[in-house]
Amino acid sequence: MFKILVVEDDVKMNRIYTSALEQNSYLPVAAYDGVQALEKISEEQVDLVISDVMMPGLDGYALTKQLREQYPELPILMISARESYEDKRYGFLAGIDDYMVKPVDINEMLLRIQALLRRAKSVSERKLKVGGTILDFDSYTLSFNGKTTELPQKEFLILYKLMSSPGRTFTRRQIMDELWGYDTDSEERTVDVHINRLRERLKGCEDLEIVTVRGLGYRGMKK
Repeated sequence: MFKILVVEDDVKMNRIYTSALEQNSYLPVAAYDGVQALEKISEEQVDLVISDVMMPGLDGYALTKQLREQYPELPILMISARESYEDKRYGFLAGIDDYMVKPVDINEMLLRIQALLRRAKSVSERKLKVGGTILDFDSYTLSFNGKTTELPQKEFLILYKLMSSPGRTFTRRQIMDELWGYDTDSEERTVDVHINRLRERLKGCEDLEIVTVRGLGYRGMKK
């Protein structure tokens, strides 16, 4: 599952972008200025950055220059109300990979994200392998002991999330917010139901397991 950092100081627009990404099976990480973006990206691995230009403190151009120095292969999509050739030129000179002018067509934005990820050869990394167990994001399948099982979307996304960061504890609320969306009416115990089903599916798997962290949530572990 691809993690995308959204850097936009307009709270409403930030929410629009992150919601669209969630609905298309991406994991958005929200930041509201350049400084916060650098903090976020130092804490977790990000596959792509969407950045506004005009932001307090550290603007999009300065942010891009710093990101490009530290993460030379990281795809960066800049979104701005500025539409002149010079603004675009300055963005590309700073190190961006693509540029969109506001107001943004969300469907076009999603297409550009797919193209950037493909260009960065990230699409080829959509298989997560733990020992002899394979999680294939494109087909939502789990394979081990010579058997391949297609999982329901939510079950697969939970397992993929847990095993993408083995040993890290995720609360039920974190899982709900990222996979069901912040506005869901579903209760947190829904996560427990999916975890129980996954544990049944993982019986006989010698490579990974889901551990309950009492009072907090769950973590994926390599056996």
